[in-house]
Amino acid sequence: MSDQLSQTQDTAHGVVIVGAGMAGVQTAVALREQGWTGPVTLLGAEPHQPYDRPPLSKAVLLGKAEDSAFDVDFQGLGIELRLGVEVTGLRAADHEVDTSAGPVPYATLVLATGAEPLTLPGTEGVPGVHLLRTLDDAERLKPVITERHDVVVVGAGWIGAEFATAAREAGCAVTVVEAAARPLAGALPAEVADAMSGWYAEAGARLVTGARVAEVTPGAVVLADGTELPAGAVVVGIGARPATGWLDGSGIERGADGSVTADDHLATSLPDVYAVGDCASFPSARFGGRLVVHHWDNALQGPRTVAANILAGPGGEALVYDPVPYFWSEQFGRFVQYAGHHAEGDALVWRGDPAEAAWSACWLRGEALVAVLAVGRPRDLAQGRKLIESGVPVDPARVADAAAPLKSAAR
Repeated sequence: MSDQLSQTQDTAHGVVIVGAGMAGVQTAVALREQGWTGPVTLLGAEPHQPYDRPPLSKAVLLGKAEDSAFDVDFQGLGIELRLGVEVTGLRAADHEVDTSAGPVPYATLVLATGAEPLTLPGTEGVPGVHLLRTLDDAERLKPVITERHDVVVVGAGWIGAEFATAAREAGCAVTVVEAAARPLAGALPAEVADAMSGWYAEAGARLVTGARVAEVTPGAVVLADGTELPAGAVVVGIGARPATGWLDGSGIERGADGSVTADDHLATSLPDVYAVGDCASFPSARFGGRLVVHHWDNALQGPRTVAANILAGPGGEALVYDPVPYFWSEQFGRFVQYAGHHAEGDALVWRGDPAEAAWSACWLRGEALVAVLAVGRPRDLAQGRKLIESGVPVDPARVADAAAPLKSAAR
């Protein structure tokens, strides 16, 4: 261990991590795994033992699991876990964060506050309106599922589809209302999203697109055209924004969406402050732009880079973070996976018929594969991800041959 690293680890206040979700927990664990011996403090706003979020819309919601707590021995790892502590401000000049329990000093600070769901305007305080982001949200929604209420889901994105899937599995009548002309309008091009629209009807859910909500009252959702939908419960899934409002006045650089602007080492514009997970953006040389990735894998991979760069210390050899983003979604009896990052202008190449049970969509930028969406074709995903990571040229005709392994498309 270098003298520089030893001096860093001897600092009294050590590393303070704000946020006890996946990104925060994994940062704390990675620090210990990589040899950090100094103090590590993990601050969580919720009172619950830190937990994983993906099961909330599936196993926890359906009562198949009590919770999704991480299997981490915080005490054994020497991680000070402080729960029910809300962080309200950052004073970088003093190397302190302000919290509901008083100021907390730090030598190095990691921002891992994640994202918070957008609320539907006009629904604040209306009985029966729910979000699905936290364990408490899932607990409040359990009776809705078990009592088989008529449910209206506002938003046909990933979370809306997953909740609709769980509600239909439990026997609820489900209507999904989407303002755009198709589901997943912000994530996928029309021809791909259209191929997924029929899944709702197959599962017995009603999908209403091009519809805006005018009013939500106890027991009903009223659309802008006057249509009234009965709703024993309303679940809002219209997106999320980085949970960074508490950083107002801190001087830290943020994007227009509120995401903390990190560099390719996940360091922020403030000294000794890093950002990781849903709350941060980072530059990608691989994809030629700045990315904000609100998915589980990003919150798993990024902390390893942050931990390594904290251990490297000032002047050390820093790791660059430039991953191939990955996520999955289980909806309407299908396992959907996506790797990479596509943009407008990338060429879409189909592998298989989207009318069938299993197919993939690939995006090419020049001769390189930059993204793959696989529905029931996990080998396409695994092989496509490796092609994206390598950046090798591919043969478009071979990419389109669903009978051939995707890896065989490499030139």
